[in-house]
Amino acid sequence: MSRRKHESRARRVRASGPKKGGRGAVVRVRTRGTPGAAYDVRIGSGVLARRVGGLIGPGGAALLVIDSGLPAGFIGPVVRACDGAKVRWGACVIDAREADKSLGTVERVCVEAASMRLERGGCIVALGGGVVGDVAGLAGAVYRRGVRVIQCPTSLLAMVDASVGGKTAANLTVSGQDGRPRLLKNMVGAFHQPAAVVCDVAALASLPDRELRCGLAECVKHALMGPLLGDRSMRAWLESRIERVLARDPATLVDLVKRNVAAKARVVRADERETSRRGAGRAALNLGHTFGHALEGLAGLSWRNAAGGMEVGPLKHGEAVGLGLLAAVRTSERLRLLPAGADGPLADLLGRIGLPTSVEGLPAGEVVAERMRDDKKVAGGALRLVLPVRGGRVRVVERPAAAAVRAAIESLRG
Repeated sequence: MSRRKHESRARRVRASGPKKGGRGAVVRVRTRGTPGAAYDVRIGSGVLARRVGGLIGPGGAALLVIDSGLPAGFIGPVVRACDGAKVRWGACVIDAREADKSLGTVERVCVEAASMRLERGGCIVALGGGVVGDVAGLAGAVYRRGVRVIQCPTSLLAMVDASVGGKTAANLTVSGQDGRPRLLKNMVGAFHQPAAVVCDVAALASLPDRELRCGLAECVKHALMGPLLGDRSMRAWLESRIERVLARDPATLVDLVKRNVAAKARVVRADERETSRRGAGRAALNLGHTFGHALEGLAGLSWRNAAGGMEVGPLKHGEAVGLGLLAAVRTSERLRLLPAGADGPLADLLGRIGLPTSVEGLPAGEVVAERMRDDKKVAGGALRLVLPVRGGRVRVVERPAAAAVRAAIESLRG
């Protein structure tokens, strides 16, 4: 969409932006990839509108890729900041659903960029959660063979995970053996590091409770391997501050995002493109995800929510990852990589957050295990699992015992 088409919308957006103030933080992410050797992740409350115009560059050009569910109070200040910096801008509004995280949506973003004649010196700005960030990032990687991308995540999940590290992606839908369409997550993508990331925790004030909890699943994943990520006290810190996080205390949220981004930055620096053959490398960050992705697309599941009511329908990403972490720990117990009972404290932590620890309506373990073979880490048709081991570390296990994997899946049955 052109700037002209959005000017009337921008004039209608007069709601005040996020309040300024509170402590901020900057994490430097060092890489070897596009567009340069390093970029900053700026974290704070009320930082988005203050920073975005300067990051684009006065007199520059940008395509804003906007989550359709984003509150108007966030769009307006960004638009006004662009106008104040005399930025020539256009906008592309997309739905942040997994079904819309497709090559078709990536093409639509590229068409909008071409329609406004965005040049290589311009940039794409992602305003939204992980779906928007992945789609905008992939469009930025391929449009004119690469333009700058500024990630402005508005969900906790995107702030602590998807916006940092340069992984971009789209899903593919294929026909399954039963003839039904099957969604393959993140099957198409590219490594394209952002030029900058702005994490405005004020965006989390309007985030639905369920989405906040989903973001915390990735924080739990990092906490489980804190020693490996260079932060030995991460788990204890998270366990002692769950209530403050759920209450959305701004200072605690800044610290939460900072610790998680810093941990991920260390892994990205050491193994940017997930090619390390020493230890797990960046693949360690897939802990719980092979199980989780297999669970995420399943229909007919139900579980108890944080309020004690019944939820029905597909799991969200963070909910599936939480269950995947449990399954990974229980697989390690069965393979004697962890002592028996290691899953208890994890289940307690997930329960305190309000994430499900079991589901009803789960298909047979063999069915879920077969879905796990769609995972990108599969090699030669054989499953490879990232599993936790003693000392807060992980190991990539080739061809794990099928019985242990099935038993871990069955243990999730409510």
